[in-house]
Amino acid sequence: MKLARRLGLTMLAAVVFAGWCGWRLTRPYQAFGAETFVEFPRGTGSRGMAAALAQAGVVRSRWDFLLARALSPSRVLRAGEYRFNRPASPLEVFDRIARGDTFYYTLLVPEGKNMFDIAAAAANLGFFTAPKFLDAARDPSLVRDIDPDAPTLEGYLFPSTYKLRRRTTPAALCRMMTARFRDAWRSLGVSASAHRTVTLASLVEKESKLPDERPRVAAVFANRLRLGMALDCDPSTIYAALVEERYRGAIHRSDLASGNPYNTYRHAGLPPGPIANPGLDAMRAVLEPADTDALYFVLRPDGSGAHQFSSNATAHQAAVALYRRGKKK
Repeated sequence: MKLARRLGLTMLAAVVFAGWCGWRLTRPYQAFGAETFVEFPRGTGSRGMAAALAQAGVVRSRWDFLLARALSPSRVLRAGEYRFNRPASPLEVFDRIARGDTFYYTLLVPEGKNMFDIAAAAANLGFFTAPKFLDAARDPSLVRDIDPDAPTLEGYLFPSTYKLRRRTTPAALCRMMTARFRDAWRSLGVSASAHRTVTLASLVEKESKLPDERPRVAAVFANRLRLGMALDCDPSTIYAALVEERYRGAIHRSDLASGNPYNTYRHAGLPPGPIANPGLDAMRAVLEPADTDALYFVLRPDGSGAHQFSSNATAHQAAVALYRRGKKK
């Protein structure tokens, strides 16, 4: 009888303890305060995570987290920064860390954006200023082996979607973006000059919004370069104004007359470097331009974004006049 009684009491205690554990592990911590971030460096063990979570007020005590850990001893807990903005149970907290549900900001960089655009977009995320990013982007040392003549990192900040942490620095972001460029450049499998290809591709990217026109735009620029003609590229004139911090949202006569080396109306040949960050399609267009003798292009007045290409100045002036009449309607 005594043995049966002891067994019964032991079983009752086990049931009570299991129920208490279940309640403890599944109940959100009601004393949770405001939004908080907890970062676990690589190599942080379960005890270190438990202590940090308890100190931040995410769980009631470190034992709650360690109890959750004891139920899943084989799951790998992942380092990184985690954001907690509502009460959560120890099991929920443990599951998030086991899944690696870390916190990050998303920075979307479309094709054709320049470093000034990227600086503004990154600054909007709130963890560093635009001038700090521009300071980092003006140092071309990250791509010196690819392009010894690069004046800045412009052109090599590859368009993509980037996941940034709150501690991401401008220099770290530049390393991420140039690393992505290296991957893209290697995928092309060419031995062409990166400086010429990327610079020309940046002009193509800015001038052609329709993918199927890029090889034709690239051909126009290549033809003009071969003949020693100025490229007369409006986006390069805008870039010259941006570099000199005088861009006012439109091209003025003073911009066209500027002596800045990026102004391709005043200077024949390529500008000193890229004026934006091109994607793979623009680079492919430069490497494989269309077979055409066109030397000019101007937008068509139908709003399609397509261009009228011409092989002589007379035909081009007629196309320009048609465009101007269309804009007045």
